[in-house]
Amino acid sequence: MSAALLAVVLSLFSAVAYAAAAVAQERLAARTSGAGALRLFAQGAWWWSVLLNASAALLHVAALKFGPLTLIQPLGALTLVAAVPLGARAAGRRVGAREWRGTAFTLIGLAALLVTASGPEPDDVLSLPEALAVAGATAALIGMLALPHSRPHSAGAARPGLRYATASGVASGVASALTQTVTVAATDRSEPVPGAQVVVVALLVAAFATGGLLLSQRAYRDGLGAPLAVVTLANPVAAAVIGLSLLGEHLQGGAAGLLLTVAGAALASWGVVTLSRSAPVPAAGDADLPKPGGNADQPVSEDAADHPVAALLALEPEPIPLEPSLGSAP
Repeated sequence: MSAALLAVVLSLFSAVAYAAAAVAQERLAARTSGAGALRLFAQGAWWWSVLLNASAALLHVAALKFGPLTLIQPLGALTLVAAVPLGARAAGRRVGAREWRGTAFTLIGLAALLVTASGPEPDDVLSLPEALAVAGATAALIGMLALPHSRPHSAGAARPGLRYATASGVASGVASALTQTVTVAATDRSEPVPGAQVVVVALLVAAFATGGLLLSQRAYRDGLGAPLAVVTLANPVAAAVIGLSLLGEHLQGGAAGLLLTVAGAALASWGVVTLSRSAPVPAAGDADLPKPGGNADQPVSEDAADHPVAALLALEPEPIPLEPSLGSAP
């Protein structure tokens, strides 16, 4: 098996594990609304979701060892694709037509990217000055995006949620790029003991990964659909910029390959946006019911309450009624 194919397989398993963990966390939040942390520790489902998340992260790190950033990071959109059938199964409903379209667009676009972004196993790493420069530039960009604007509600100002989502995607993409440097350097057999470079870059990875998580939580306060799409798209763009400019990665196929890449990226992006906008059709008789997590006097955003994919991937899920278990028939 080639290194690129192995990276794709690892990314696929990582995406499924992330989506399954999101389903487990969302359902656990529904059953234990208002419960303290100690009670969560006693729940087997909580430990199961932690194991799934940890496994997904390790699989992603392993994929970064075998594939270029321009290949691995766009495959993160597979988490949305995997969440569609898992979420529909958990909710006891069928996958909607719009979700099928979003899934098809995303998969076809990613398939086009696989043709041009596939490359040899990465062997180049960021030097310590390069890593620090990337970290400094990224921190400055995140600061510009995340700091409150003097006129946040002016006509030309971007929605705060989208700014935070962009910052989150950039932070996560840079964290993955730095993770690849740590992974490749730490497994370099010519260096028996990891040097200071690996330690410093690993600390930067922890900082940007944590920052990306916190920024995404803030972004989702303004609704889940659009911020989720922005996070999913900004992540591979940030990583690809580093891979193409500093790590010697390149796209295959010359001008034709570049056109195919642009077309694939556009189609995959449209699929991600479609998945992020799709919402299930409410059952008959549910139209007058308050949204989950709200009440009759305090409406909840439709994005935040009903979104079939984003609700599963939200870091702060709202309480919802108990649903049939994953193993039961729909």
